[in-house]
Amino acid sequence: MITSPDNEQLKTIRKLQAKKHRERSGLFVAEGEDLVEAATWEPEILLVAGVDVEPNLLDAVSSLGSGTRVIGVYRQVWSEPGGSLSVYLRGVRDPGNVGAIIRSAHALCDGPVILGPDCADPYSPKAVRASMGSIFARPPARGEPAGTRIALERGAQPLATVEAQPPIVVCLGAEREGLPADFACDLRAGIPLRDGGPDSLNVAMAATVALYELGNRMAADA
Repeated sequence: MITSPDNEQLKTIRKLQAKKHRERSGLFVAEGEDLVEAATWEPEILLVAGVDVEPNLLDAVSSLGSGTRVIGVYRQVWSEPGGSLSVYLRGVRDPGNVGAIIRSAHALCDGPVILGPDCADPYSPKAVRASMGSIFARPPARGEPAGTRIALERGAQPLATVEAQPPIVVCLGAEREGLPADFACDLRAGIPLRDGGPDSLNVAMAATVALYELGNRMAADA
């Protein structure tokens, strides 16, 4: 059992809290029993509190704080863009939103989340937690999307009225700025909100609604 904070495995976990070390090593951390159980890849490191390591030492390297029971370190996997329905993100900087959209894509479409410039690291601890294990089942992709690009924008024609043929890529930008003005898309669509409600949706919520709408329509047309 590990009893020293100077153990190399603990040092590795501690270093992986930093993005630069995740990029350099190609590794990431998954914390908690649910995430580790969801993992479909063999861990590089797997530490269980009270079995492999003193519980207080595991707590000390955890991003969650006290009470962490298991931490796994895994090698990052990246998909290729594709699928009949996928998501492209640009400038979505909140890792919680990136992770939540990965979870929605896993649930509602057959393509991955494609990360464009200025997006949060999908393998950061917050993004991995928000994915609820979907990061393992549907790893993200990098690059440019191929297919019919539908940009989600406030005030555009309702998404339900848009006619598009697969492969379809739902494109979203940062919540405040949206997609850049020069972003090349085929169609622009919005999600109508009821009068008296908020003037916008969280980007992860908007992605989920759009994928549900388009996925159901594509299934009905199949």
